[in-house]
Amino acid sequence: MSSILDFAPRIPIAEKTKDFVDWMTDAFSGIFGYLKKDGKEALNGLSDAMEAIPPVVVIILVALLAFFITGKKFGLATFSVFGLWLIYNQGFWSQLIDTFTLVLVSSLLSVVIGIPLGILMAKSKVAEAIITPVLDFMQTMPAFVYLIPAVAFFGIGMVPGVFASLIFATPPTVRMTNLGIRQVSTELVEAADAFGSTPGQKLFKVELPMAKSTMMAGVNQTIMLALSMVVTASMIGAPGLGSEVLSALQRAQVGPGFAAGLGIVILAIIVDRLAQNVNKSKKKAS
Repeated sequence: MSSILDFAPRIPIAEKTKDFVDWMTDAFSGIFGYLKKDGKEALNGLSDAMEAIPPVVVIILVALLAFFITGKKFGLATFSVFGLWLIYNQGFWSQLIDTFTLVLVSSLLSVVIGIPLGILMAKSKVAEAIITPVLDFMQTMPAFVYLIPAVAFFGIGMVPGVFASLIFATPPTVRMTNLGIRQVSTELVEAADAFGSTPGQKLFKVELPMAKSTMMAGVNQTIMLALSMVVTASMIGAPGLGSEVLSALQRAQVGPGFAAGLGIVILAIIVDRLAQNVNKSKKKAS
């Protein structure tokens, strides 16, 4: 049955997308192969190095970090000790390290890429007009869709997991960096101009320090989004607690799935509270 909506032929979005991904895979196969091989070795090396540290040492270090960052309060430190011990007690310590490696690397890459893009958006209306729709696309596209190009480019494993997490987790850092710089008082910017500051001096000595709190909020959101991707990334072979949850789901094993999921929750709470308290301490210092 024809409709008024059938005035034009079908647009081949799926076919063109496939052609573009195929072209990217062929054109940059050398780069993707290099990143896959060396990235896998680097990630595995980082995981092995952290796993070589005795768990009791890691737990003590995290507890001390939480104690001093929170202003010598015992709440988060106590939770960190009990929570990390519980993960170790359930036999998920190795998976915890793999998960932390994935989150750490993807978050660091997101921040390294996101902050310069946020600065560019704050300084250029043209850049903001171009980057904003891209960020909207990245944030609204279902996370599962990112797995398709990740597998096409890098195969399976932790490297495509980091790639998918990077795409999903970068927008908050970009947006909050842009927002923080734009919210800097115009009086301060004008005062810097009056004293003859160069654009670089104005950025690094006035705008970024004043925007630090807002930027840290974006970094915190980025870390949380990277953590939320661990189960999704496990679908393309990323190891860690997410793979344990996925395995339990596939086998309908409620107990092991809950235990592994609890480990993700504990890690998320510790990382979130640490990031929040770092931001608070910087606010007080400023």
